[in-house]
Amino acid sequence: MTAPPPPHGPDPRDGQIYDMPPDLGLAIEVALATHRPLLLSGEPGSGKSSLAPHYARTHGMRYYEHVVTSRTRATDLLWTFDSVRRLADAQAHRPHLQDAEYVRPGVLWWSLAPESARTRGGLFRAAAAHDPMDRFAHERQAKNAVVLIDEIDKADPDVPNSLLVPLGSQEFTVAETETTVCREPSVGAHLVVITTNDERELPQAFLRRCVTFTLPAPTVESLLRIARMHLRHDGQEWDTETEQLAGALAVELMSAREGSDARRDRLPSTAEYLDALRACLALDVRPGGPKWELIRTLTLTKSPQKQG
Repeated sequence: MTAPPPPHGPDPRDGQIYDMPPDLGLAIEVALATHRPLLLSGEPGSGKSSLAPHYARTHGMRYYEHVVTSRTRATDLLWTFDSVRRLADAQAHRPHLQDAEYVRPGVLWWSLAPESARTRGGLFRAAAAHDPMDRFAHERQAKNAVVLIDEIDKADPDVPNSLLVPLGSQEFTVAETETTVCREPSVGAHLVVITTNDERELPQAFLRRCVTFTLPAPTVESLLRIARMHLRHDGQEWDTETEQLAGALAVELMSAREGSDARRDRLPSTAEYLDALRACLALDVRPGGPKWELIRTLTLTKSPQKQG
């Protein structure tokens, strides 16, 4: 029952495996029909960040992602300008400087107007011929695109509001070159998925312009489905013994999540459940065995270790 190592790493985000909750498919269809972003909320580990690459893969779409931090500005999703390199080249008296050369298109520019992004709005023809932001460019159609803006609530509150116009009109102007970027006619379906962990309240104006969906918390049944999908993808046999082990770990995870000392920001997630399952399979650990409680502590509850 020894498990082989996962061929894609523990957190691949390649879109190959996803357990689609009921009604989420309809939420995606509504977002596409209304040309509104899909705002996903839910507990950490509920699968918010995995939806976008899965939808892109299963529908043959270009895929882009931007993970938001506390230093993210709204323009970072549209473009960035390398003013430091521009100044250095000017001080070195480099001839024929073009501001467009120092513009780097962001994920929304590439997704909405890939031809414009390649040439920086037609001002810089020396740009790369391929799409450097598309994580799966070699296997995607050029027409449709999915963009993941991950953890928007980590940004300054001004960031969501600053995205209202470019997301709503699908148009923006690059300040340094005064180039207007518009959605190109060749671009078909365009899905923007935005995730939030609800660490900070989002502006009401932003919420009104999104299609919102809250992912459900894991259950024993959903954990078993996900475990079966992942192990079969890893080449691991799903036999009765493996199913019983996965079920026992699912019960342990639910118990840890429902404990009186459980904190919302430290609820064990599906990823930690899969870690526990793979560890038990690789180390031949059984429920109730001498290493069972330690595996539970290391992967699920992550309680401080007591020194003997």
